[in-house]
Amino acid sequence: MSFILSLETAFQEKSNPENAFAMAKYMRNHFTFFGIKTEQRRQIFKDIWKENQVEVEKNPREIALKLFSKTERELQYCAIEILIKQLEGNYKKDDILLIEKLLITNSWWDSVDTIAKNILGEYLLEYPLETEKVIGRLSNSENMWLNRSAILFQLGYKGKTNFDLLKSECEKHKNSNEFFIQKAIGWALREYGKTYPVAVRSFVASTDLKNLSKKEALKNIH
Repeated sequence: MSFILSLETAFQEKSNPENAFAMAKYMRNHFTFFGIKTEQRRQIFKDIWKENQVEVEKNPREIALKLFSKTERELQYCAIEILIKQLEGNYKKDDILLIEKLLITNSWWDSVDTIAKNILGEYLLEYPLETEKVIGRLSNSENMWLNRSAILFQLGYKGKTNFDLLKSECEKHKNSNEFFIQKAIGWALREYGKTYPVAVRSFVASTDLKNLSKKEALKNIH
């Protein structure tokens, strides 16, 4: 695909080994980078997308999957951004298969959190009747990143948040020793607390959460 080739070429031309080393270190060397910082990456991406707009709009899912399978993390970020922009309001019911595939591929907090909030969360707003089934499957998985996604998908829902479901997920995973699960519980509660602080404070007070989860949940609630 000309879009992917053009994007890879442009990123390679702008690669910065010093930045790439620092970025990989920040991500605990789980990924390699071209070394292009966010603002520049997004501008290059925007320009290449504009030049190949028809191709991208016709094949967003296929292009995203191919980009996500690439080695460099910047290309994986672009895959996520394509899906966020192209699928909003246009999800298909079976897109959940694509979403779950992305969540368990090249998984780390930066990709998983963005997908959980901006793709999984949006998908379930369009298909609310799928929520119980999908979140049940993710929550019961042995994959920690799917568990985290089940906790975080309502980030940004505010008044639309199903607090009973959020509480259920927090209760279910409250004894996890995984840092990323404890942190997710606190983060999800803290976000909901921006809308309903009393409800969150009451839940935290009555629930035996890990200290990290409690600390994160109550960070902005006085």
